[in-house]
Amino acid sequence: MSDNLRVAVSYRQIWKIALPIAMALLVPQLNLIINNIFLGHFSEQALALASITGVYYLVFAGIGFGLNNGLQTLISRRAGEDRPEEIGRIFTQGVLIALVVAIAGIIITYTLTPFIFRRYLSAVQAEQSLDFLRIRILGLPFLYVYQLRNALLVGINQSKFLIIGTLAEAAANIFFDYTLIFGRWGFPALGFNGAAISSIIAEFLGMIVIFAVISRQGIATKFSLFTRLHLDRARAASILKMSGPLAFQHAASIIAWFFFYVLVARNASQTGLAVSTIMRTVFGFFGTFFWALAATTNSMVSNVIGQNRREEVIGLVERITGMSVSVGLAICLLLNLFPAQYLALFRSDEAFIQTGVPVLRVISGALVLLSAGTVWLNAVTGTGNTRITFLVEVITLVFYCTYIFIVLEVKKMPIIWGWSSEWIYWVLLFSCSFLYMKSGRWKSTVI
Repeated sequence: MSDNLRVAVSYRQIWKIALPIAMALLVPQLNLIINNIFLGHFSEQALALASITGVYYLVFAGIGFGLNNGLQTLISRRAGEDRPEEIGRIFTQGVLIALVVAIAGIIITYTLTPFIFRRYLSAVQAEQSLDFLRIRILGLPFLYVYQLRNALLVGINQSKFLIIGTLAEAAANIFFDYTLIFGRWGFPALGFNGAAISSIIAEFLGMIVIFAVISRQGIATKFSLFTRLHLDRARAASILKMSGPLAFQHAASIIAWFFFYVLVARNASQTGLAVSTIMRTVFGFFGTFFWALAATTNSMVSNVIGQNRREEVIGLVERITGMSVSVGLAICLLLNLFPAQYLALFRSDEAFIQTGVPVLRVISGALVLLSAGTVWLNAVTGTGNTRITFLVEVITLVFYCTYIFIVLEVKKMPIIWGWSSEWIYWVLLFSCSFLYMKSGRWKSTVI
């Protein structure tokens, strides 16, 4: 393992960090697609419910992602400053905070969520979704600890190890999805709930494997991970100051998406809801390339600032944006050439494909906007001013939620108009982030 914690501003360095992250993010999204393929062949109702339960769980996963991003910014900054002794202490405090948040998420799911679901969903949708979530939410502690390994490995320029734990998780998820949903090879046929149990097992195994790798590679020893398990108030406060706005930002973003799916469930057909589930896989699977470059932007911007090379930040972000948009245009072209073939992976009936093709074309264009917007938003995160990223998200979500409420709830328009909201969302997110970075106000931020 290299002792050099500082990054260079070059295409080679960008790809060296981004490609392993992309692979690590890609495999779970393949799991999600395979999971939806299994559920789609099990029943259209199960596939439709997966949109509601999946986005609900993503709210809590988004909180963990916010913790991860804030922790990554701090670790990358200390790496750029060449202060390895601080990295393990910061990481340990991050894990302790994440476990507390996970317990809170479990309590909320068992106490408050039933009232919300029974208020806004049909009786059948509510009870089946709650049965699934009471199982699924128990994997949250494993997911959070597993997510935070991204912050550590990306922050210390060892993203190549991400893929090992991810492959273990993928293999477990595919095996248990197949056996527990359909009842193969002597396992019980649990249907929709089998997917929840499969995901928990996969998250647990992925967490165990990645920490075995961290230990074997000497990373745990070098950075003194978990040597001080008591709460360090100063470092915990620093993490919360950095990660808190990001956690709220990601949670708010996904809650808005959950609001979108509730409106679709209330006003669209079951086929429309099933199509919307598949659109989430488009963002998840193809978006991995953009999330990877975004995470790279966060880490590299923070590292470069830690080296007192602020004058190179804008050029670095523009370079990564060009790479991201190029990938976005290629994916947009691919989806527009073969939309029916992609949708047929999930369900082959004509109504499903006819409903889905125009929506997929709208989403493919939104991916290009996402490819630029997420890079610039993460550049803001990398500067350490996470309050600005939260403010940008709030402004954007006000417009987003207003639009989808009018289109889906008031006007009762087809779901293609609802999914057009992604264009509004990403244009606003990019514009606000771009203007802030170009203003240079971030240069005075200290973390």
